[in-house]
Amino acid sequence: MEYDRLVEDAMRDVVRRALAQAAEHGPPGNHHFYITFLTRHPAAVLPPRLVSQYPDTMTIVLQHQYYGLEVHSTHFEVTLSFNRMQERLHIPWEAVTVFHDPSVDFGLRFSREGVEPMLPAEEHENAAAAPGGSREDKGGGDGNVVSLDRFRKK
Repeated sequence: MEYDRLVEDAMRDVVRRALAQAAEHGPPGNHHFYITFLTRHPAAVLPPRLVSQYPDTMTIVLQHQYYGLEVHSTHFEVTLSFNRMQERLHIPWEAVTVFHDPSVDFGLRFSREGVEPMLPAEEHENAAAAPGGSREDKGGGDGNVVSLDRFRKK
């Protein structure tokens, strides 16, 4: 049994469900999401200018100004503004490396083969925030970020 993979799939389902609730009802209260993903994942669809600007990972903020959030079994799609230009992003769940809701200091970190995990401060310093979104980590500290690396077979 590959328990580490089963746990990671279940944790990705937490992200999928949180985004599905936000897509249907909007984020409740002060909830908002920082989502870091691999920009060069084979199934990710991004404008080439964003891939060249963020060649490895990009962090988006879903807070005030995002449009058309759609959640599917294999990916999610959202429209965000980058320098006043609206762009549609198609992000597969497997490309997501970090999910963080700073309003409740909850976060999940997923593995990236051959790449060191990002530090919490780095996750948000390079955030490509939509207007009205924040690039600051308001949660402070490591909080409840869960890393699966300690459960992986070596």
